Amino acid sequence: MTLENIFTKKRDKIRSLWLQAVMESYPADAQRFLKKQKDQFANPVGSTLTTEMDALLGCLLQDATPENYRPILDRILRMRAVQDFTPSESLSFLLELKNILRESAAEEPAGQELLDGLKAFNDRIDRMMLTAFDVYSDCKETLWKLKTREMSRQVSGLLRRSDLTCDIPPWDSEPEGGNKK
Repeated sequence: MTLENIFTKKRDKIRSLWLQAVMESYPADAQRFLKKQKDQFANPVGSTLTTEMDALLGCLLQDATPENYRPILDRILRMRAVQDFTPSESLSFLLELKNILRESAAEEPAGQELLDGLKAFNDRIDRMMLTAFDVYSDCKETLWKLKTREMSRQVSGLLRRSDLTCDIPPWDSEPEGGNKK
């Protein structure tokens, strides 16, 4: 039996353990809320994590391409990019999956085929991690652009209200009274 088959049979258990590990990355109060509140509108973070991590696990089992799982990573990492996580904490959920898969494989009778299969799954997760890094960086860049634009708008408004602005003529125009020769 291949690891794909083993992990597919154990998918619900793997997903549950993985979701639990991710939930534990949140503060204790948030963990209780995320685990307890099932309404997707009252708990969009928990709902998104549950749905998207299941989809991501499906991509892993099918050896999907980055084009397939990038949108899924984007939905997860948009949330984690605005939360109080360091970059490594934001992306660590993929490394948690490696541990869970290794433990699930260890429950099976050992064999070279399983070891080779586990290496292949680790490689898939590594590719996901690299894509996740790109997605996370894009999310953070977008946040900084939005913050910069908002700060600029606020400063501009303060200068206008304080009457500290002036119109600057375009560079290619002649000054009044001109220097015509």
